[in-house]
Amino acid sequence: MKYFDHAATTPPHEEVVRTVAEVMTQHFGNPSSLHRLGEDSGKLLSRAREVCAESLRVSPEEIIFTSGATESNNLAIQGVMTQYRQRGNHIVTTAIEHPSVYETCKQLEKQGCDVTYLPVRADGTVTAEDVLSALRDNTVLVSIMHVNNETGAMQPIAEIGNVIKNHYPRIIFHVDGVQGFGKLPLSIRDSRIDLYSLSAHKFRGPKGIGLLYVREGLMLAPLLAGGGQERGRRSGTENVPYIVGMAKAVRLAAEQQEHYAKRLYKLRHILIEGLQQLPELELNSALSGAPHIVHFSYPGMKAETMLHMLEEEGFIVSTQSACSSKRSEPSRVLLAMNKAPDCAASGIRISLGEEHTDEDVRQLLRAIENTVGRLQQLKGGNS
Repeated sequence: MKYFDHAATTPPHEEVVRTVAEVMTQHFGNPSSLHRLGEDSGKLLSRAREVCAESLRVSPEEIIFTSGATESNNLAIQGVMTQYRQRGNHIVTTAIEHPSVYETCKQLEKQGCDVTYLPVRADGTVTAEDVLSALRDNTVLVSIMHVNNETGAMQPIAEIGNVIKNHYPRIIFHVDGVQGFGKLPLSIRDSRIDLYSLSAHKFRGPKGIGLLYVREGLMLAPLLAGGGQERGRRSGTENVPYIVGMAKAVRLAAEQQEHYAKRLYKLRHILIEGLQQLPELELNSALSGAPHIVHFSYPGMKAETMLHMLEEEGFIVSTQSACSSKRSEPSRVLLAMNKAPDCAASGIRISLGEEHTDEDVRQLLRAIENTVGRLQQLKGGNS
């Protein structure tokens, strides 16, 4: 089977797996304990924080370890809106955010927050001017993803961050960086980002571990009450083996980003060029999208039907984001891009990884062409 679902999760690096196993076996002490085993684990935890900070070009004190991006996004949004409620109750986000942002905002609306969901253009993007026009004196938070997890649409994060801070310096800027890190360059400092979420399994680290960058001086109300780990911002015994494994994956992803993106852009070009030869398909990803994601629809055909037929051909792809794929309704992201309902209900996402070759992509294209031919026959037989 050829795996083309890297946006959902990535196969972990072999050295990450070895590192996790070694730490789990040999350094199992609680990092909060005062004895030698605890101190050894505490040193590993500190070094992992330094490695992550070095790769992100921030300070170690600005890194909070979490269970993944869903927790990071919830902590960023809910933590800010609780901590700074006296400033106002307005949040600005987009209509195409990941469910861990979108549903958190919906939840906060029920608690009295006012949320602006910015509409996106046909290519799935907003502009800095769109964001600026939505800001108010009572706006507390802007939360915008770097790369959309379904279509690969890239938001102009640096422009957005600078326009926010130039006009409303007290507004807090959160970025869900999950699909961008390791694929696209982004300076947290230059983009004037206050909060930045990552999940390790999106860049070949372990599942169930992530981080949240919190700009120095920014306060967050914690989601979890407990022992006060992570400087009181995220209680709970730290998952040292996975944190160390994530640190290794973070370093590798940062070091290889430029080379990795160059390879994937080449594969993406081959893929898009091939898909455009099939007039039955509608391309939903912009040509200028992120290097690893290509999304298309076969209007009038259920996405799951095509997904399973491609699996029979030996290729693993996905429909919507992994968090939404088991729902049968049309994609919220595609509807927000003004796609027709039959298009939004028939989307297929292909996401590339570093193990893929030109020939792998060409084989996938042949499988898609065969599948489309089979589906046309089915449609013809049912007409």
